[in-house]
Amino acid sequence: MSVKFCSKLKQLLIFSAAMLLFCACGEENDIRRTDIPAHETDDSSLPDIPSAEEKSSSTQSSDEPSSGSQPSSSRSSSEPSSSALPSGSQSSDEPSAALPSNTQPENASADDKSSENSPGPTEGVFGDDSGRDSLSPLHVDGTYLVNEAGEHVQLYGMSTHGLSFFPEYVNYDTFATLRNDWGTNCVRLAMYTAEYNGYCISGNENKEALKNLIRNGVQYATDLGMYVIVDWHILSDQDPNVYKEDAKTFFMQMSEEFADHTNVLYEICNEPNGYATWESVKSYAEEVIPCIRQNDEDAVILIGSPTWSQDIDKALANPVNADNIMYTLHFYAGTHKEYLRERMENCINGGLPVFISEFGMCDASGNGGNDFDSAGKWMELINKYEISFMCWNLANKNESSSVIRSDVTKVSGWSEDELSDSGKWIRNVFRNK
Repeated sequence: MSVKFCSKLKQLLIFSAAMLLFCACGEENDIRRTDIPAHETDDSSLPDIPSAEEKSSSTQSSDEPSSGSQPSSSRSSSEPSSSALPSGSQSSDEPSAALPSNTQPENASADDKSSENSPGPTEGVFGDDSGRDSLSPLHVDGTYLVNEAGEHVQLYGMSTHGLSFFPEYVNYDTFATLRNDWGTNCVRLAMYTAEYNGYCISGNENKEALKNLIRNGVQYATDLGMYVIVDWHILSDQDPNVYKEDAKTFFMQMSEEFADHTNVLYEICNEPNGYATWESVKSYAEEVIPCIRQNDEDAVILIGSPTWSQDIDKALANPVNADNIMYTLHFYAGTHKEYLRERMENCINGGLPVFISEFGMCDASGNGGNDFDSAGKWMELINKYEISFMCWNLANKNESSSVIRSDVTKVSGWSEDELSDSGKWIRNVFRNK
């Protein structure tokens, strides 16, 4: 074998080895980054983002009732049973002193985040400015939510999907887009209790990761001059008493941490359903409310009712004896129509303070056709009585109730074309408030 041939063979082998090493590195890099969204996350405060298969499993089960008492789109009975959130979540009970670097650049102000053609902060609730100093304390006066000056306040905005499913939307830029471009003044942080990686089926590490998402969400909303709802999102657990002790501990801690915030509302039971009765919900509320009041005497507290927060008439007949509380009504326009609108109007006229903490334009499955005609009738009634309303859901899940198209991975700055049909409709509603 010639020296020249051996030399060429040696060069070929070296080249081949280099190419194999390059490909191996590339594959390893791809594996590491498969589940990381384009916007980068702070692992210390966000749980792992579930795969598309895990997210799609949050759809409703097929055995839901088909009557008018059908549940809302947040129902989930087939999520993975895994209870492990990321090992990188914070273990401290205190909120992180620094916001994630990817969501709020250093020295950035709320004004820095708005686009040139976006409307400014919503006036009337905040005044002409935004930020923590301009957030008036709220309280309930009759059937109205009012500010410190006694003026009627109507909160409106988006509810997140489950925090453990779509943590990437708990993001400063996301909330800034909702405020500056969509014109909203409130965001709802929906924390499932018993679904995929739910708070009450998790270990301490999971719990801390979810609480850190809430801490961050409250901080972003506060910095942007928005109100924020901390939602104890019961669903498959049906009766809130199932995890009552967890709820008491959670709300005791959160209300202590947010005691000096004037913009935090507490929703203590999302959608009681199944065997839950108003009597059981009321007894639960009577135990949980004092946990919040021990730290915050004035925060507005939202209480759900049986049949996925539709039985507000039962609350009217036997209300909770507490101040600064409102009762939540949930509707999905494709399913819940005149009968539920009449019930809400009758309850309001009877003196019940109502807050719509979740609704959608589609049917109660969360993934049927949108009924914008019915949704428009709901909006007429909502505006007539100045009811606060929060739309489900802020995500790119492949279902009609999600406001972002499923092929869009951006978490902020969406164009109209990047929104779903429901997203385009509700954005227009918000911008015309």
